Amino acid sequence: MRPPTIRDVADRAGVSKSLVSLVLRGSGPVSPEKREAVLRAVRELGYRPNAAARSLSEQRTRTVGVLLDDLRNPWFVDLLDGLNSLLHTAGLHMLLADARLNRRMGHDLAEPFLDLGVDGLVVVGTVPDPGELGALARRMPVVVAGAREPQPAGVDVVAGDDEHGARLATEHLLGLGHRRIAHLAGHGAVGALRRHGFEAAMRAHGAEPVVEPGDLTEEGGYRGTVRLLSRPERPTALFAVNDMASVGALSAAEELGLRVPRDLSVAGYDNTSISRLRHVWMTTVDTAPYEIGRRAARCLLDRFERRYDEGAGRVHLAVPTLEIRGTTAPPS
Repeated sequence: MRPPTIRDVADRAGVSKSLVSLVLRGSGPVSPEKREAVLRAVRELGYRPNAAARSLSEQRTRTVGVLLDDLRNPWFVDLLDGLNSLLHTAGLHMLLADARLNRRMGHDLAEPFLDLGVDGLVVVGTVPDPGELGALARRMPVVVAGAREPQPAGVDVVAGDDEHGARLATEHLLGLGHRRIAHLAGHGAVGALRRHGFEAAMRAHGAEPVVEPGDLTEEGGYRGTVRLLSRPERPTALFAVNDMASVGALSAAEELGLRVPRDLSVAGYDNTSISRLRHVWMTTVDTAPYEIGRRAARCLLDRFERRYDEGAGRVHLAVPTLEIRGTTAPPS
């Protein structure tokens, strides 16, 4: 039995093929009665539009490439949820790729997306070098989400205000009475901004900042915390560059016989699902990843619709907030 066609839908609804096309695209003036008749016919017949034929007629694939810095990062989950919510409403589909895996295998990061003819690209986290990204932006709309590295012209950036968020966490610990506060730092522009916010807040209160280099992972947070807690004057509080490093800090404190928050306060960053687990319940900075994802999608849709100068690149910073939970308390 052959699958239903757009002609079958038109005949069942008693309208023209062109009107069916308008309803399926969600565009053009269509009366509510005729729109409902078309949608009812689509449901009754089980009609599915031919995506390949539509791509040829529109000269678009209605797909968006999403290049992730690392699929293992739980912060990306909420961002992708926000990104997809708006893209789906606009009739677009996401295609995901893991940049970390592509780099390891020596593959061109964006080549698969170019081969598939995606309509635009969202880069989540820190991935291609500026030259590579600039070349891509000359071929399609490109938006960077969650990274703060300098970007070439024509690339929009949507991220959190990392320096302000780090100040919030550090000032919270200072307000509790801590003065020996250490920072488990990270790399890249985001790590540098969070470190700068920590150091600025500490110096503004006359406290000496202590920084331990890290790598944004649980293992890195664990090792850095062991080194910090092995000092003669160990810190009474830690502020980590992200929640993953904070989880490593909690493990190190437990192994060394310290209780959190009685002996050591720990604050994280990102407000990922890990921080909200009941047995973790971590004080952390909420970076609004869902809203960052939606804003990134909005920037991409604006570029599709050419709503502003194509040569300019915009920067949007989401305002972070502090979520105070059970891993911080006044020093004993």
